[in-house]
Amino acid sequence: MNKLRELRIERGLKISELSNELNLAGADAVGKYERGEREPNIHILIALADYFNVSIDYLVGMSDVR
Repeated sequence: MNKLRELRIERGLKISELSNELNLAGADAVGKYERGEREPNIHILIALADYFNVSIDYLVGMSDVR
């Protein structure tokens, strides 16, 4: 989820701030996604894609088109 990290940094958000914005349980959920320790479910992927206005394919690295 390197794309997630890039998008978060572009917006100037801390991991905890993004977790709060998306109402994710556990302040480190985003950090675990970024480190590959955990995979987001489809609902979280949709929320992330909507929040950053990108496609899910972009988030998961299947496309370079945002």
